[in-house]
Amino acid sequence: MLFWLKKVISFWLMPAPLCLSALVVGLLLLRSTRRRRLGRGLVIAAVGLLLIASNKFVAKSLLRPLETIYPAMPEFVAGTPLPPDLAACRFVVVLGGGHGRTPGVAANNVLSTASLARVVEGIRILRALPAARLIVTGGADPGYVTTARMLGRAAQAFGITPDRILYLEEARDTEDESRAVKGLAQDAPVALVTSAWHLPRAVALFRSAGLTTVPCPAGYNTQEDAGFALDDYLWDVGAIGGTTLALRERLGYLWIWLRSKA
Repeated sequence: MLFWLKKVISFWLMPAPLCLSALVVGLLLLRSTRRRRLGRGLVIAAVGLLLIASNKFVAKSLLRPLETIYPAMPEFVAGTPLPPDLAACRFVVVLGGGHGRTPGVAANNVLSTASLARVVEGIRILRALPAARLIVTGGADPGYVTTARMLGRAAQAFGITPDRILYLEEARDTEDESRAVKGLAQDAPVALVTSAWHLPRAVALFRSAGLTTVPCPAGYNTQEDAGFALDDYLWDVGAIGGTTLALRERLGYLWIWLRSKA
């Protein structure tokens, strides 16, 4: 019950549903003589918030601090030792980020953008750790192939043998995934691969579960500044998606902090 309550509340606090709901209510109230002022205020607030949330500079300003908390893993050069904490890892954990359901299409072509970026980084790290195993996570609606299976198929397509892959298909969220990984890895250190914006919350949950965790960010939505460009300060649909990601992650982190898991 708590899981679904969390999902419902977080959904309605996101910019698009919140603003559109306020806009609809405001337009309805404009038809009332007694509530017209309130309606006008709601319409103005909804439009203003949508303009802010869909601005690319705002989205980047919210996402960039999340994506720079943990540095990216470097390029692995032959003959050069790996970072010591990464070299000690016995598992590479790739968290699922969703997938499509088009039949007859290769797994890498139905994985979401987030899932594909994560599994590619996971494979890169796994190849540098020949003794490590890959743990992939992610469920699906009953009767459908899970995200974990799709990640596993993509990994095999890129040369990872099936015996190196372990599947966690029942977890509903990152907290469930952390507990399930703990059951597999026990006290062994793990390289945790997920989207850079999701990593701070994921690391907090994995460490709260008692796992020795090496953060491995993937799938950046922002990059370092390369000078002024007018386009970076304009509006587009993608920006509201970035703003939504940043707000959702901060709400999620607040939730686990309140429960002493961060």
